[in-house]
Amino acid sequence: MGTAGQTEEAHVPEGPDAAGGGGGGSARPASAPPRTLAESLRSRGDASLAALLRGRPDLLSPVPGDISQLAGRASTRASVIRALERLDRFTLQAAEALAVAPEPASYEVLRALLAGDDGDAPVEAALPGALGALRDQALVWGDDDRLRLVRTARELLAPTASHPSPTGLGPTVAEATTGMSPTRLQEILAASGLPSTHDPVSAVASLTALFTGRRRMAALLDTAPSEALAVLDRLVWGPPYGEVTANPAPHVRWLRDRGLLLPASPRTVVLPREAALHLRAGRAHRRPEPVPPPLAPRGEYRPQVVDSAAAAQAFTALDIVEELGKEWNEGGPGVLRAGGLSVRDLKRTAAALDTTEPLAAFWVELAYAAGLVAGDGEADERYAPTPAHDDWLELAAPERWAVLAAAWLAATRTSGLVGGQDSRGRTLSALGPDLDRGAAPEVRGRVLALLATLPEGTSPTRESLQARLRWERPLRGAGVTGRTEDLRPRLADWVLDESELLGVTGRGALSAMGRALLPIAESAPPGAAADGLFPEAAGPGPADAETPGSAARTTGSVADAGARATGAGADAAGRGDAGAAAGQGVTGTRDAGAAAAPPSAPRATRARGGAGTPAERAARALAPLLPEPLDHVLLQADLTAVAPGPLLRPLAALLSVAADIESRGGATVYRFTPGSVRRALDAGQSASDLHAFLKNHSRTPVPQPLTYLIDDVARRHGHLRVGAASAYVRSDDDAVLDEILADRRSANLRLRRLAPTVLAAQADPATLLDGLRTMGFAPAAESAEGDVLITRAHAHRTPARTAPAPVPDGPAAPAPALLGAAVRAIRAGDLAATVERKPLPRDPAGTGAPPRTTASETLATMQAAVLTGSTLWIGYVNAEGAASQRVIAPVRVEGGFVTAYDHTADEVRTYPLHRVTGVAELADDPA
Repeated sequence: MGTAGQTEEAHVPEGPDAAGGGGGGSARPASAPPRTLAESLRSRGDASLAALLRGRPDLLSPVPGDISQLAGRASTRASVIRALERLDRFTLQAAEALAVAPEPASYEVLRALLAGDDGDAPVEAALPGALGALRDQALVWGDDDRLRLVRTARELLAPTASHPSPTGLGPTVAEATTGMSPTRLQEILAASGLPSTHDPVSAVASLTALFTGRRRMAALLDTAPSEALAVLDRLVWGPPYGEVTANPAPHVRWLRDRGLLLPASPRTVVLPREAALHLRAGRAHRRPEPVPPPLAPRGEYRPQVVDSAAAAQAFTALDIVEELGKEWNEGGPGVLRAGGLSVRDLKRTAAALDTTEPLAAFWVELAYAAGLVAGDGEADERYAPTPAHDDWLELAAPERWAVLAAAWLAATRTSGLVGGQDSRGRTLSALGPDLDRGAAPEVRGRVLALLATLPEGTSPTRESLQARLRWERPLRGAGVTGRTEDLRPRLADWVLDESELLGVTGRGALSAMGRALLPIAESAPPGAAADGLFPEAAGPGPADAETPGSAARTTGSVADAGARATGAGADAAGRGDAGAAAGQGVTGTRDAGAAAAPPSAPRATRARGGAGTPAERAARALAPLLPEPLDHVLLQADLTAVAPGPLLRPLAALLSVAADIESRGGATVYRFTPGSVRRALDAGQSASDLHAFLKNHSRTPVPQPLTYLIDDVARRHGHLRVGAASAYVRSDDDAVLDEILADRRSANLRLRRLAPTVLAAQADPATLLDGLRTMGFAPAAESAEGDVLITRAHAHRTPARTAPAPVPDGPAAPAPALLGAAVRAIRAGDLAATVERKPLPRDPAGTGAPPRTTASETLATMQAAVLTGSTLWIGYVNAEGAASQRVIAPVRVEGGFVTAYDHTADEVRTYPLHRVTGVAELADDPA
């Protein structure tokens, strides 16, 4: 067994070409089977190589120089583990079966290990697809008669004493008898009724043949004591190890004498793999799972019922996120030193939103992921709405919902972790820095895709959904992946809950809006930002031509081209009205610090255009399901107003100032109190304005108690005036001032009379105002000029902020342009490494080292190649000092430079001759 760091190049060291990319030598016949993983990859078409790089994007970082480098990288431990983790259960079972099969194994051997001696039609039908998937991912190579599992995968999946195989099988007879004395081997042969042999190798072969021979093995077991068969039954499906005493029982001794239990340590025995397979009727797994488990329906509803329920939740989601913006409008809670919300602030936010703390964490994280709230970046940092929040409020309700759903689909932040602990025992806080989980977008997309496979209106049971996800991404043990816990089951549960809260699903079934968003969830790679919902045209830039004195390497050029291909255009800047975002509807002011809206704001605006995008379709599906905003309320005699549906924004804004929200739901109940009426008067409204407002927007007569309440508060409002001395109170009615001085509750204000109509206080004006209001008075603040101050809503906004970038779970899926450029670069590099060359006088051994020639020889050979049109092999050192080999066809030599078509880079380039270390002719021009 090789080490994990070795590559597949060492499988069959046959001749100079066994490494798959060495120097010269004859080309391998096209019909010959591949001898290495590199040769197997070299025989693939461009589409197959692109599919491999798409399925294993870690192989592209950086772009391999040739096929040999690609094969070596595909054999590394980290890359193989990542590839194994993305296999479904049956494909993984096929790989596990190959790991316990002799190498190389035929297709028939693999089929027998999975289907057993009696056959299994579903297994045999699914096996070609599973084997094809392993080949596509470069985990298995070779023809059907010589299948080889990549060495690193075999090391990870094969059984060892420290890491048992998932199959439950133990070591082979040959492995278990390593180091056993020849005498002991001959004793086992004699006890098993086998003839003696002359050497240990033939003894092991004879015992292996006995255990693999069905009839002979059955005859041997027929003579076994019943207690011995019971021991085998306990070990057959694993673990195959058992402890024995120094003086074992007779039935255990019977098994040991015949090699059915072989020593693994002084006190441990193991059941050999061949014997276990006989007892299992040839199966490597107890329960092969060739077919994914079906989704069991939990409930079936009419699609209209599902969509209506989802729309109601979508409306509630918009209301809660808008309410969060109002709550933090003048500056929200402070940011912890380590980042995030404190537990106390989360409780306060939950109380303000009238929800639980876990749900409050979800809504806060959703608004943060959408770029609607962020830290303001001040020295005493607080959370506040962003300028994008103001732009978001200006959108129609369906478009606002599409922005939230887009952010949720792409976000890697996981609110379900809030309140838990990290690996160091620290509590995870909402909006904290440690909530990103790269697998979250993939799990969301997969859960929605599975829901879409059910008939419309059908919701699955959670158990069946979890079983399906476990089949598609089975949990591997710590021995393979190094992980002891898999977050995916919890993520799936959170996805079901969150999709219901957002209205992506209704009553557990996928809604019409969710189906419209499904292409995004399925196609967006992990870590893709929400901008993927509104795609913009982007294409690869031209390849950087190599100029004299600066010869760019192929790998860098391809990587740069891929980066340009995947880059998105910059979003236009915008500015929002902070007053509108305040939700007060009265004298709101624009925040001077709001300079430019982050990309999330133009993204939301683009939802109104680009017909045909998933976001557009989702918004159109939601629009007819949301109630139309109303322009009226129903006033009641108990000083409440009932809004039977959503209200127009100006009406809702003023009503939220003049009354307190008592309950939410399909109908919102507002209650008028002396404090709420005073709040409206402080905001600049007069009693007559309030009377007219209520009369114009109420479908019921204005109740007399409400009229009296407004008039009574307005009559007393401003009767007292508070200004800054430290603070003072003045009133034309000195009897009122006498009453204040006589009240014991005014003692802490430290009032004294300056004049018959003026009292001075040592408290500040705000404290004085609050104190007098607590005593039952309705004072008004006044300016230095003696004018009544109108309380204006101060909208605090952060500077322009972009939404947090998702943290991908491994490398992101490469763009098609990068895949095409990478395949071309790998092919070209492989051509330079494997093309036939004429023997070099300075390389008689044919080591394939880069050529070394003098400057005059290099110049003469280049000039001759220009005249004859031949192709050359050169060694080259670029400006960074990196050496490489290239295959070029020179077209012009002048001024110390050679201009040639570079087969390695697949373009015309110019090279300084002084950087060419040597040149050699090719045996034949490359095709």
